[in-house]
This record gives sequence, structure tokens and C-alpha cells, in this order.
Amino acid sequence: MSVPVNPNPKGAIKSILNYQWIVMNISLFLFLAFLAILYIANGHLADKTIRKINATQKELKELQFEYKTIKSELMRRSRAIEIENEVAPYGLVVAKEMPIRLVLEKRFSSIITNQKDTIN
Repeated sequence: MSVPVNPNPKGAIKSILNYQWIVMNISLFLFLAFLAILYIANGHLADKTIRKINATQKELKELQFEYKTIKSELMRRSRAIEIENEVAPYGLVVAKEMPIRLVLEKRFSSIITNQKDTIN
């Protein structure tokens, strides 16, 4: 059996792409269109996610700089000389003498221990 040879190639294309063939394969075309829409939507979603990640990274860097600035300012302000300078207008100064230790008399210490026992 021999295969008939069509001398007109345009006729072959027309015979393949006729109305019946398109109607028979409409589900394939719809599936391919659906896949194309999913592919485009996935690309847009990826771009949106990348933009969010970049914005978050930028915000994180700004917060890190702010943290380091505040931390260094706190370290500077918590030095002893800085504290003395800040409280000087209120009349507070560092004591030059050692603190005095008060000794309780025996009768006061026994009263205190008795009060602790009654509380417990």
C-alpha cells in the first residue's frame, strides 16, 4: 500500500486546521490557556514576593542602625561622669565618705525577729 502524496502543501495545512479538528481539541486549547494564565499569575506572585522581601530587608537594616545608635547613646549616657553631670542640677552629688553601718541593739533585733515569727 502506498501513501498518497499531496502535491499541494497548503491544502494539507488547511485539512489539518479545519473547524472540526478545532472543535474536537477545544479542551486541549482551554487547558493550555489555563496553564498560560497560571504561569503568568505565578510570575506576578513571585515578583510581588520579591518586592516584599526587599522592603522587609530594607526595614530590617534601618531598624538595626537605629538599634545600634540607641545602644551607643545609652552606653555613653550610662557612664558615671555623665550620670553625675545629669543629676548635678538636682543637688545630688557622689559621697566622698564611706557609708556608715548602723548596728541594731539587742532589744530591737529581738522585737524584729518576734514580729517575723508572728507574721509567718
